[in-house]
Amino acid sequence: MTTLPRVPIPANGVDYRGKVVLAPMVRSGELPCRLLALKYGADLVWGPETIDRALAGAKRRVNPRNGTIEFTRTPSNGGRVEKATKESVIYRLDPVREKGKLIFQIGTATPDLAVAAAKLVAPDVAGIDVNSGCPKPFSTSGGMGAALLRTPDKLVSILETLVREVGTPYQIGISVKIRLLDKQDPEPTRALVERLVRTGITGLTVHCRTPPMRPRERAIRDQLRMVRDICHEAGVACLVNGDVANKDDGLALMQEYGVDGAMIATAAEANLSAFRTAAEGGLLPWKEMVRDYMQACLECENRFGNTKYLLNIFVPGKAPESHRAKTARTYVDTCLALGFEDMIPAATRVDEILGLSAKSTATTTAEKNDDDPVSKAVHNALEKNESARAAGGASRSKPTSPVLSHSAGGPVRTNSIPRPTKSAPNNPAEVDPVVLAAEASAAAAAPKELAA
Repeated sequence: MTTLPRVPIPANGVDYRGKVVLAPMVRSGELPCRLLALKYGADLVWGPETIDRALAGAKRRVNPRNGTIEFTRTPSNGGRVEKATKESVIYRLDPVREKGKLIFQIGTATPDLAVAAAKLVAPDVAGIDVNSGCPKPFSTSGGMGAALLRTPDKLVSILETLVREVGTPYQIGISVKIRLLDKQDPEPTRALVERLVRTGITGLTVHCRTPPMRPRERAIRDQLRMVRDICHEAGVACLVNGDVANKDDGLALMQEYGVDGAMIATAAEANLSAFRTAAEGGLLPWKEMVRDYMQACLECENRFGNTKYLLNIFVPGKAPESHRAKTARTYVDTCLALGFEDMIPAATRVDEILGLSAKSTATTTAEKNDDDPVSKAVHNALEKNESARAAGGASRSKPTSPVLSHSAGGPVRTNSIPRPTKSAPNNPAEVDPVVLAAEASAAAAAPKELAA
């Protein structure tokens, strides 16, 4: 029996073998979703594709309230000096709960820009993954994403440069995510993969669809074994993506096709507890999952627009909470809409940080209508919040609320979402125009599966 070769895993990198992971997805790959995926049993998480130009020149800072690391920059505002500017958070990560588990996916078409952006995040992540599979116009129009499949020389150059100038000095792995080139003819894909595995990468993920295929079309797996064999001959880990329904399904596909790992996209976008195995109870009821999600969003001070977008996916349309959540304009409004009144003090604090307080319809109603039991709930929660502040304490609904805990000694770790174990499984509301354009384009093109 011949032992397959394996490329060395760098000291600060991670081996993709035996892993079921969260796919890189626009919106659904932000920090709260990644933390929940890890809580529910994901072995690794990919962040959303981040364009090299958006990250280049960003500043790294530690959020003193929750200890997260934020990469920020100030939008140009079209050169209008008179227009006030606020720093936008381009990327946010948790250095404790994501340590050794976070893969940064980069959108790029230029080796030099890829290196410049990757060097900024390399000390804080376990790997850099190049997106060469996204078929959305915002990627392909710039020569990124699936457009790289048509320019293999450029893709090879990007990977080799990243391996040499980022992977080796920072001791992390470089990987790539691709799509099939042709439905019937495996030769174009074979030729591409044979070149990619010789660049020094540690992993390759194949989305078993061609770029023109839509998410509703079934994934094509008849070329998967071919891709696996080429990867294994070079010692590179091979992961499968496309129609992976849950963790049990991913493990079964790994067994059936002999691949090293599986990536979950659409199923996780619908319910992040897809990473729970049947033995662990399987999918959670939507409200339980949404409660965990809201807690994570408050801990991370997640941009409200991102939170609201995903709640529109997570909360069933027929649920009475759905309409109320859609009209929410702040975190306080959202907590009321979902029946999470105990989170209102934390939500109030985050609304203030994000500059959303003035937009709240709930607080206005609370002041005007003392006969409304919902308004009274808001009023009482806010009153407790203010009383705690007046007493010199932290604003909180529970003693362990991580968002509202402070210490003169430095950042306080957020820990209400436990780190995964082996036994179980933005600041401002404004964001950078590059990011907004990317999200809007991707959402309009494919609202159900936004994986690259």
